[in-house]
Amino acid sequence: MAVVVITKAMTDEAFAATAAQSSPAAKQFKTGDAVVYPGHGVGRVDHVGMQDVAGHKIEMIQISFAENQMTIRLPAAKVATTGLRKLSSKADAEKAIAALSGRPRISKVMWSKRAQEYQARINSGDLLALAELLRDLRRNAGSQDGSFSERQIFETALDRFASEIATVRGEDKADTSQQLIALLIKAQPASVAAAAEKAAAKEKAEAKDGDTEAED
Repeated sequence: MAVVVITKAMTDEAFAATAAQSSPAAKQFKTGDAVVYPGHGVGRVDHVGMQDVAGHKIEMIQISFAENQMTIRLPAAKVATTGLRKLSSKADAEKAIAALSGRPRISKVMWSKRAQEYQARINSGDLLALAELLRDLRRNAGSQDGSFSERQIFETALDRFASEIATVRGEDKADTSQQLIALLIKAQPASVAAAAEKAAAKEKAEAKDGDTEAED
């Protein structure tokens, strides 16, 4: 019986032939596109094309994140598993914003499990999931009453959400963030909203005074 010996050269050749094929998933992205990469947020495609990696030609998508000055190279074959997607449409963005005013979902499970669930929503890259998380934690908007851990999760979710909404609308992220906080405060019960608005106004005034002192 004949024995076929599979050499490293043969496996390398097979790997290269497979890798060199253009990935259908990568065709939806082009240079200059704004994209959302779960775990990192909004970035921009710098390049899509074949690159030499360890002697193999692999189709790669290079994405830069200006805010944190980071660049990643993602194999096109990994697009589906990483959740890389195009920016949300204006209609989907407005739908997500509307969800901020919905009734919060109250969870009675242990904080450790809730924290894991919240982090999973943030890392999902799903805009509506982020909106629902902000809705559920909106008591943190304009207030420092929540726990430190919950506040951190709220601020991370707000940062990711505001980043995509601002990009979709073509607005400044800081302005968008303030608008979203105002919406979250407005959706709270009247007494809570009034206190939150007062706290938010005080925080904004203190920040403005700090900027003035820095200029002096």
